[in-house]
Amino acid sequence: MTSSSTSALGMKPVPRATFLATVCASAPDFWTLTKPEVNFLIVISTFTGFYLGCPTNLDSFPFAQLFHTLCGTLLVASGTGTLNQYLEYPFDAQMRRTCRRPIVAGRLQPATALWFGVSLSVIGAVYLLIAVNALASLLAALTLTSYLAFYTPLKRKTPLCTFVGAVPGAMPTLIGWAAVSNSISSEKAWILYAVLFLWQFPHFMAIAWIYRDDYARAGYLVFPMNSEERFLAWVTLLPSLALFMAGLGVVKVNNGGTFQYSATVMLGSGLLYYAMRQVFLRSRIAARELLKATIVYLPLQFMIFVLGKS
Repeated sequence: MTSSSTSALGMKPVPRATFLATVCASAPDFWTLTKPEVNFLIVISTFTGFYLGCPTNLDSFPFAQLFHTLCGTLLVASGTGTLNQYLEYPFDAQMRRTCRRPIVAGRLQPATALWFGVSLSVIGAVYLLIAVNALASLLAALTLTSYLAFYTPLKRKTPLCTFVGAVPGAMPTLIGWAAVSNSISSEKAWILYAVLFLWQFPHFMAIAWIYRDDYARAGYLVFPMNSEERFLAWVTLLPSLALFMAGLGVVKVNNGGTFQYSATVMLGSGLLYYAMRQVFLRSRIAARELLKATIVYLPLQFMIFVLGKS
């Protein structure tokens, strides 16, 4: 259709420069929708699962397969983060922590975020199916589905949502393992999965305690009524203790040496210290320190696993 015919119909053509400028201006908001800080840990977890599940040494390491795995997983994770914000934007508006997110602040329309999230998710799952294998694609799709269909709505219904959310939250290790071995039957894969599964409890409990007023204002039931402190103690300390043992288990099954055992004990002990400190002090300062400890713990622990593989 020519510009003259467009004008005759009463339609104003959008200049290409204006369209590009609009897209560029919105790029930071689309980036924020994908939750890049979460995706960083997802990439690390997927890489660790891939590397530990690879039966070959570096001389014949499948770097191309790793690239495809990380790209596909990152796309699905970005789509999941985007769709999560789409589903929760009415409640995000009630929280100081999330009220400046792109949809809530009106910088992006909900429908735009919906299509962006769906597109990323579908492209990522199909990419994994074509470039990697069906099992990795299936696990990624299950992660997305269980996170959005079960964990997201349960956050407003029961504090047990933390346990439900930890299941898809630990899936990146299995996606990486499945991508390189086309199987998740190895006990090594599930011990590694247990590390990421258990790590989420002290990590989320720290966040939940810092922003518990925010969560309550928006109607999220992250703590049971009248037993916040008891719930905090159980859901922080027990998983942290189990995480300590699971970390040693990963080192053992991968035939790690003295350095890997020592480093894992040091990291696990440090996390336990901050977990116990939060349980006894129950303060926002202690919770922030525990949060920082969990963020430091995971990349370092996974690096130790990778370096300790024989």
